Amino acid sequence: MDCRPAQTKNPDLWLENRPDISRPLCETLREWILSWEPDLTESIKWNMLCYSGQKLVCALGGYKKCAGLTFFRARELPDAATLCDQGAENAAIMSTRITSLESFDRGALRRLLRAAVRLDESVPPPRPERKEPRPLPEVPAVLAKALKQNRVAREFFATLKPTYRREYIFWVGMAKRPETQQRRLTETMTALAAGRKWAQRKG
Repeated sequence: MDCRPAQTKNPDLWLENRPDISRPLCETLREWILSWEPDLTESIKWNMLCYSGQKLVCALGGYKKCAGLTFFRARELPDAATLCDQGAENAAIMSTRITSLESFDRGALRRLLRAAVRLDESVPPPRPERKEPRPLPEVPAVLAKALKQNRVAREFFATLKPTYRREYIFWVGMAKRPETQQRRLTETMTALAAGRKWAQRKG
C-alpha cells in the first residue's frame, strides 16, 4: 500500500511539505518571482510550483538536497545559460540546481525571468475555431454545364472535400479572358475525369 501523502494543489502547503534544505530556498525564490512578475499565475504541476502567463514560463522544485529552477523556453532566451546548466540538447527546457542563495546572481535571475515573460507575451493568441464551414462559392456557369455533360467528372467532383472543390471553382471562375477560361475548363474536366485533385491536374 502506498502511504505517501497525496500531492497538494495549494502552493502554501506545497512549500510546507518541502524538505528542510530546499524549503527556505523555494520560499525566497517564490517571493522574488511573485514580486518581480505579479501577473504570473501560480499553480502546482508535476509536483512543482509553476508560473504561467499564456503558457508555462518557469517552475520551482524542492528536493532533499537542493531547489530546482526550470525555464520552459530557455533555449529561446539568449542569456539562459548564465543560470541554467542542465537540459537535453534537443529540448527547450533548461534548469539549474540551487543549494545556496548567498552567491546566487539575483539580478541575472530577474533579467532572465523578465525575458521569459516577454517571450511568453509574444505568443499570438490561438485562432478562434471556425463555427461553421465557409460556404462554397457558386460554380461558374461554364463549369456547371461541363460537369452536367460529363458524369465521371461530375461524380468525382462531388466526392471532393469543399477545399478541393473550391480550388477548381476559383481557378476556372477567376480567368479573365475567354480563351484562358476555356483552357482551364478543358484541363479541369480532363483532370476530374481522371480522378485528380486541382494540385494534381497536370499529373
